[in-house]
Amino acid sequence: MRRPIVAIDGPAGAGKSTVAKGVAERLGYLYIDTGAMYRAIALQVARAGILVSDQSAVVAHALKTDIILQTIDGEQHVFANGEDVSAAIRTPEATRASSPVSAIPGVRKRLVELQRRIASDGGVVMEGRDIGTVVFPDAEVKVFLTASAQERARRRVEQMKEMGVEADLEKTAEEMRERDLRDSSRATAPLVQAPDAVLVDTDGLTVEQVIEAIVAIHNRRTETGE
Repeated sequence: MRRPIVAIDGPAGAGKSTVAKGVAERLGYLYIDTGAMYRAIALQVARAGILVSDQSAVVAHALKTDIILQTIDGEQHVFANGEDVSAAIRTPEATRASSPVSAIPGVRKRLVELQRRIASDGGVVMEGRDIGTVVFPDAEVKVFLTASAQERARRRVEQMKEMGVEADLEKTAEEMRERDLRDSSRATAPLVQAPDAVLVDTDGLTVEQVIEAIVAIHNRRTETGE
């Protein structure tokens, strides 16, 4: 039997990557960070000096960008055309560019095809903005992970500090709210909770508590179908 697909969606800064990694480790599944794939495209586009408004040029460049995800020493690394861009795609510049780039239909089409191919055998934990609604609408397990904008901003600032990048909390919170609006109102694959997804609000919860909650949802869905 094909193993289940666990789809974790939610807004920026909700902790999807950290939680998805933990869930995948607990279940023995493959972790796929779709957001990193879009960030990699955004980074390559920015480096090439292409304006996001020039959608045809962005899509043409995306088609020339080969993205590979590899697990090295327990950590997922992102390679774009052979270069490890794992750190570069987490900068504020790449973060800001990833939202408008991900809204371009041609970019989404290419990456969705790749994501479906990677997960074709099941046994994966995939996180992003539209996994349970567009990429895998028939996923056996769907979770919508969220938190308040202020809490998500606090987490992002801490992440930036760990990378040696200074970030302002209020500015980051405002950017979070602006991105929420863009992601939820875009015409192509907007950020919405799938009707059959379980809402998990992470405010006040530890990472381990969130992982436990999602593993429990997985077990309940796969064992009883509920």
